[in-house]
Amino acid sequence: MPYTHTSCQLERANDGDSRQKSTPKLGTQCPPIVTACQWISTTTGRIATDGHTWMTAIHWATEPKTGYTPTRNHGPRGMNATTLLIAQECANLKECRPGIAYLARKLGVSERTVEYHLGMLREAGLLVYRTKGGRVAQGRDEASVYERTIPLAFDEAHGIRTIGEGVQRRPVGAAEAARKSLGKLAKKAARKVRRPRRRTPVSGQSRCTLMEGGTSSAFPAASSIPPSETRLASGDSSHPTPKKATSRPQKLNKIGRRHQLARQLIQNVPWLSRASAPRIAWIARHCADAGWQWQEVQAAAEERGPIGEVGSFRPSGLLAYRLKGVHQLYASQTARHAMLTAWEDSRLREHLRHEGYDQPTPEADSTTAQAAQQSITDTFHQERANWAAEQDGPMYAEGAVDIHSLTREEVLAQRELAAADPTFVRSFIAELGEQGARQLLTHRIVNQALTLLRLNTPALANAF
Repeated sequence: MPYTHTSCQLERANDGDSRQKSTPKLGTQCPPIVTACQWISTTTGRIATDGHTWMTAIHWATEPKTGYTPTRNHGPRGMNATTLLIAQECANLKECRPGIAYLARKLGVSERTVEYHLGMLREAGLLVYRTKGGRVAQGRDEASVYERTIPLAFDEAHGIRTIGEGVQRRPVGAAEAARKSLGKLAKKAARKVRRPRRRTPVSGQSRCTLMEGGTSSAFPAASSIPPSETRLASGDSSHPTPKKATSRPQKLNKIGRRHQLARQLIQNVPWLSRASAPRIAWIARHCADAGWQWQEVQAAAEERGPIGEVGSFRPSGLLAYRLKGVHQLYASQTARHAMLTAWEDSRLREHLRHEGYDQPTPEADSTTAQAAQQSITDTFHQERANWAAEQDGPMYAEGAVDIHSLTREEVLAQRELAAADPTFVRSFIAELGEQGARQLLTHRIVNQALTLLRLNTPALANAF
């Protein structure tokens, strides 16, 4: 912005000479800065390197002897604890852009009070405008952007030597006589400023004293001696019932558990990723109150079939339709576990079917297909013969096999063979029947093997 003020020009002209001096001018007061010099382009101060250094200058400006005295007749008569609180909030900001409404709400004061104290900080040379806010389009107010600066009077008062030009000057040393005062200011700046307590005035009457036990002075034993107020105030006397530590984490209540389940569903279920957490918490409230996990809620919602594209349906509405009455249908934990297991098996079978569709279909008439068929048949007969030789007997006796007579190691060995080669499952079904094979090998291994055999029927249909 254009600038033509004479006092700022004089101070800028003498700025180089004052910065070379190392003798402190003790007792130098913080002079008021005119309005034209309260901008980053016209100020004679330097930008503070950090918030702690800036708070050091703030405490210097609030001292009674060297403090700043405002020029206005209305408002606060000087810097006080409220000024320190506002400056402390500005020092913690990454970009010094404090909104007046934010500071008023944070400190519990009026907006007019915040304006008064920001004006005093600008007039003391501790804040300068980088951009001045105002009313913009659509009736919205934009906050001003400030720069935290250290006035030239602070450097002169402590004999601080600087290098550089303009507001980018940096301190390189200070006078020996002023280091003690700088240390005191640094200690004040390191302490966090707290809002002073408002003391309610006590009435002019004398305070009430503790009642004595007796009504007559003839019996001194019946009277009670009150404890010493000085000991209670100093904290020497311990309280008979000490407070319990409350450092343990608090448990979630019913509402917290509902919202926790809703967040887990939104994070893990793809078709609920853009749903509203409060709405999902309300829809799944019965499941959350019954102790359901998010996997069980997803299984109950997708039990009737997988959900691909939701389309025109709202995800929360679809979830509410699918979850209607499921907390009563699967009331026990065992029923929920069975439902979850069945859902996982159906998803696995679907995944295997989709993987099979991607595989190329072998041609039954080709020489390569016939060679593959003969190779698979020979391999199976060889593996079955080797296993029977290791077991010192045939794999199955003639007729039905007693599954319950097998040991645990034999059952696990047969399941391992069936999981490695699906053609073994067909022999088990031929010997034991489908029900016996499922009882021996589990439903998962049988379903997986039958799916693979059905997809590769041209090469394996005549293996047995």
